[in-house]
Amino acid sequence: MKMKRGKKYVEAAKAVDRSTLYDTAEAISLVKKTAVAKFDETVEVHIRTGCDGRHADQQIRGAVVLPHGTGKQVRVLVFAKDAKADEALAAGAEFVGGQELIPKIQNEGWLDFDVVVATPDMMGTVGRLGRVLGPKGLMPNPKAGTVTMDVAKAVKEIKAGKIEYRLDKTNIIHVPIGKASFTEEQLADNFQTLMEAVLKAKPSTLKGQYLKSVTIAPTMGPGVKINPLKLA
Repeated sequence: MKMKRGKKYVEAAKAVDRSTLYDTAEAISLVKKTAVAKFDETVEVHIRTGCDGRHADQQIRGAVVLPHGTGKQVRVLVFAKDAKADEALAAGAEFVGGQELIPKIQNEGWLDFDVVVATPDMMGTVGRLGRVLGPKGLMPNPKAGTVTMDVAKAVKEIKAGKIEYRLDKTNIIHVPIGKASFTEEQLADNFQTLMEAVLKAKPSTLKGQYLKSVTIAPTMGPGVKINPLKLA
């Protein structure tokens, strides 16, 4: 069954040639033009890779601070105790706690946060939430810098626009790079920063093409394909 697209989407889609691979500046300009929803749409990048995430040596996971942030208010939960809990609060974390938060998340389904940070000594406790946090991509991870003793730095970086990138089950990376209200320069800077990090993360064991396709799209608008060969 094909989803019926709204008039605005159809109009916006006419501006995008599905068979063209655009260069970055052109793609960003088109995405801004096609973001016609009544709200400030998020601009997302979808990177289809040639990796096979079932092999541990082809897994991609990391984090990068976008120079202009994502335009989204990010709520941070920190699992820490004593002095570390105080540091997290001082750095601007919305929620800080320990053991007592487990039933709230597990039994009451409380999930009013976007990123979870934990000190290493709290991971035994946090591990019990694996079934809840794991599928939502919220599990703290050392590679993403969210399992750390330096909770203040982690919270500040997340607030400044740090995002995590990782392969999903279909070997695609999905990440926000800002809002439609950002200037073209801001979106281009953020895109460039993300792509540099992803290119650096290329697994050395990978044979064949790394970036199969790179698409940039607003929440409600059509995707615009960027020529991946110009990015490598």
